[in-house]
Amino acid sequence: MEKEKNKERIPQLRFPEFKNAPAWEQRKLGEVVSAEKKGKAKADMIGDESVYLDTEYLNGGQIVKVNAVKDTYLDDVIILWDGSQAGTLYYGFEGALGSTLKAYTISESSLFIYQQLKSRQQIIYEKYRTPNIPHVIKTFLDEFGVYIPSLPEQKAIGDFFSTLDRSIALHQRELENLKNRKKSLLQKMFPKNGESVPKIRFPEFKNAPAWEQRKLGEVAERVRGNDGRMDLPTLTISAEKGWLDQRERFSANIAGKEQKNYTLLKQGELSYNHGNSKLAKYGVVFELQSYSEALVPKVYHSFRMINDSSATFIEYMFATKIPDRELGKLISSGARMDGLLNINYDEFMGIRILIPTLASEQKAIGDFFSTLDRSIALHQRKLEHLKLRKKALLQKMFP
Repeated sequence: MEKEKNKERIPQLRFPEFKNAPAWEQRKLGEVVSAEKKGKAKADMIGDESVYLDTEYLNGGQIVKVNAVKDTYLDDVIILWDGSQAGTLYYGFEGALGSTLKAYTISESSLFIYQQLKSRQQIIYEKYRTPNIPHVIKTFLDEFGVYIPSLPEQKAIGDFFSTLDRSIALHQRELENLKNRKKSLLQKMFPKNGESVPKIRFPEFKNAPAWEQRKLGEVAERVRGNDGRMDLPTLTISAEKGWLDQRERFSANIAGKEQKNYTLLKQGELSYNHGNSKLAKYGVVFELQSYSEALVPKVYHSFRMINDSSATFIEYMFATKIPDRELGKLISSGARMDGLLNINYDEFMGIRILIPTLASEQKAIGDFFSTLDRSIALHQRKLEHLKLRKKALLQKMFP
């Protein structure tokens, strides 16, 4: 019986130097908290200038200074006490603790205790909060159990996860930098409304003619109908992620009987989803790139480029939101019952766009942003892999 009890207090994964170390000691969280501090509202603070610790700042927001004494330090464990995300844990911040937050000073390795609490974040949400208007239960410190190994093992585990967290933060910053770079370049590599030359142009096109205004229908033609094959991938457009298999987005093919009316779209062709969303007020345009052929909803305005015009360039031109001004003129009475904007195909083809006179410049711009998007996707996958690795290790390195 004692052997089984000890087994419950030994993690599945342990550093080699602690393989034969004793089982971890089970204690209540309150036994390792030497001090507890409760945050205050800004209006109640007096003292020296300090960083105001509130959830906005803790979640990556801007620094706000308040006239208050610093009462929370880098090695304190912070917990959100009230609100919809009550129970959320933070670490590595110092300043004046804001309202709805508490900070714990830990008598053991604070980094180790924080990582152990983080490994059980979901359990805190589910079992240690009040229902209805959530806040952490008053007896949290008395009821929540933690496992304590020797101080050297605590330090080894804390340092390990700290290194992993820094790697995650680095990849997160790199990803955000790439996204910001793309956003900035989209504004600079396409002419603004009322202009005909972009702010930034590739050297080989520095002396090329100004971009020309054309109707979309002059450089594109409609794609419609299908050849009866219903075994092709059935796709939908997400404003955030582009083309998605319906089974991936909705866990099932939602086309139903309507699938027989879907449009057969081939690689290099495009669709305009004229649905209104928070990310895309006037809809989005995406080129089909990852599939050779697919079936897409008939309600999308699907088209292909003609006269050597670049489909990839057109996708990124719509990503700049510059055509939104033209699209906004077409909307007569908001969204329809199905959530789509009242923009028919002929109206869509009638919008005026600016495009480079040279097809080679269109291609260069399209290729440049495609390469940038691949880099963003690569960093996104790396970040997701690191987060999944941490999640798995948190489960294995704590009992």
